[in-house]
Amino acid sequence: MFKLDEKPRVFLEEFRVKNAPDDYGMADEKWDFKKFTKKFRIVIVRMDKWEMEFDLIGLQPAFANAFRRLMLSEVPSMAIEKVMIRNNTSIIQDEILAHRLGLIPLKADPRLFEYRLEGESEASEFDTLEYSLKVKCTAKSQNKDTFKPEDLYENHNVYSSQIKWQPVGNQASIHKEQDVGPVHGDILLSKMRPGHELDLQLVAVKGIGKDHAKFSPVATATYRLLPEVTLTRKVSGSDANLLQSCFSPGVISIDSEGCAFVKDARYDICSRNVFRYDSIKDAVILSRIRDHFIFNVESVGALPPHIIFIEAVKILRNKCKTLLEELNKI
Repeated sequence: MFKLDEKPRVFLEEFRVKNAPDDYGMADEKWDFKKFTKKFRIVIVRMDKWEMEFDLIGLQPAFANAFRRLMLSEVPSMAIEKVMIRNNTSIIQDEILAHRLGLIPLKADPRLFEYRLEGESEASEFDTLEYSLKVKCTAKSQNKDTFKPEDLYENHNVYSSQIKWQPVGNQASIHKEQDVGPVHGDILLSKMRPGHELDLQLVAVKGIGKDHAKFSPVATATYRLLPEVTLTRKVSGSDANLLQSCFSPGVISIDSEGCAFVKDARYDICSRNVFRYDSIKDAVILSRIRDHFIFNVESVGALPPHIIFIEAVKILRNKCKTLLEELNKI
């Protein structure tokens, strides 16, 4: 009889999901620090400036979800908070324009700034970044042979690259404009025609995603359990091709003898299509490893994804320290 090892699993059956026998959930396990340090691992699968895929192995679901929530809502970033509108004769309403400006990702490193105190009206070089956006659309010399806006009008499109940094206090000696400006210079803010003009003053402060989504440093931060596909018997011939078609590309391969084998189950979407076919559904066990989390983190550009995760770990550590201090006072 085919037998699996003792990893904590959740099995995907045709019409239900169930835990392994005698497994009542990891939340009921007694905390064992020595066991945790022996099993726990972080494996970085791929990483660049914008995205990171990594595995947290030997961790309980509560911790994995805590890291996800912290990256989304409590790791800070800089974003435009206030927009002073001196002139806006474009077709975009003031409120919509301010909302669009607030969602522009800024390169500014939030670790170099302080939180602005509530009710504080004066800008400080330590907690505020200021920008200006002054654009006027004018008509070019008429060209009767074209109807393209770029040939007829100057500044008919307003892009984020036209936002100019205005240093506060001594900021010019500390920061460079390319380090605090918009992450992307090609974000379209508005379309204009002759007679339309924008004259805006922008104020950016440090905040967290829990207060507003514009402060979230990640575009996405998700995790999923590691899929596992196990073949319980030999599958060959036309059944092997059928089995291969039931899974995501690259999960099942066929060897030189025409027999199917599991190549890489990591990126399977666990669709359970295999259960539609009576000839092969008994040949497969589908499961997910319950203490192996595959994380995908995509940064908006201010901080690299690995720094965002490290900051999340620091925040969780500080929360634990605060809780222990409060408990010791009781």
